[in-house]
Amino acid sequence: MQIATPYLMFLGDVPDTLAAKTAYGIVDWRPEWCVGQLRMPGCAADLGIPDLTLPQAVERGCRTLVVGVVNAGGVLPDHWIAEIVAALEAGLDVASGLHVALSSVEPIAKAAAANGRALHDVRLSAERFPTGKGTRRPGRRLLTVGTDCSVGKKYTVLALERAMRERGLDADFRATGQTGVFISGKGVAIDAVVADFISGAVESISPAADPGHWDLIEGQGSLFHPSFAGVSLGLLHGAQPDAFVVCHEPTRTRMRGVEHPLPTIREVIDLTVRLGRLTNPGIRAVGIAVNTQALEEDEARKLLSALADEHGLPATDPVRFGVDEIVERLTAEYPEPRP
Repeated sequence: MQIATPYLMFLGDVPDTLAAKTAYGIVDWRPEWCVGQLRMPGCAADLGIPDLTLPQAVERGCRTLVVGVVNAGGVLPDHWIAEIVAALEAGLDVASGLHVALSSVEPIAKAAAANGRALHDVRLSAERFPTGKGTRRPGRRLLTVGTDCSVGKKYTVLALERAMRERGLDADFRATGQTGVFISGKGVAIDAVVADFISGAVESISPAADPGHWDLIEGQGSLFHPSFAGVSLGLLHGAQPDAFVVCHEPTRTRMRGVEHPLPTIREVIDLTVRLGRLTNPGIRAVGIAVNTQALEEDEARKLLSALADEHGLPATDPVRFGVDEIVERLTAEYPEPRP
């Protein structure tokens, strides 16, 4: 899938910033591709880039309208259809990470055909995957896991990739969600894969590699989340991680979208190790990544210090304070293999 850049980010009328996390992720990691945003009345998200009309976007060279939102069920609201049709008529392609295929919406399909425009459904892969085998394969792998959804698993692996490459380490980000696919240009939206093939899909995107190579695999959901634990478990088994980082948002008491209480970091570490040993007996935690955006800096540093002491692991906010301590832990525990 080749999506034409630059992008016009479409936010619709989403009710909060988390609902636009796809768009925020693309802007954070590929800002040079994001020329402007298109928002409808009532939109509560703002990417901090120019608000553009469709004619302005075309004039500035935009080539694709990216539906940069997520919602329960991955549905496309009916009142967004007219805006998407207008974008196609203005000469833009459209790319979406929703579960609903753009081509399945009749007005959108007709407008794309009539105007010779491309529709990209990033979440819907035409590729067929084998079932997972759980056979050990060369190379090293790190997976991010979470106490909940939307706690920074993608940002953590992207920060690790950047920091590890700066140190000359051989490391690649492996995308397992629609935002990651937009950022990396490849990968698979794992939550759209039929359940029997989730672990096989992850094995496919992280195949055998050189002994010193690190695949940094984007985690999804949480093993404790009643809605998404099935995806998280298949991802864990397919990733066969040597190492994992626990991602956490400290102000939450309940998991997003449900009434279940948030698990502790210790509970996540223990369950990840117990379940992960099925495909990698040597799995271990190497760090804690905390989204401290809602905390003042002094409060954030005190929390991170306390978590590091409690768990005996480096604890950091990857966006705010970087991931050097986690990289140092990795290089100490997994030294470069000898030729």
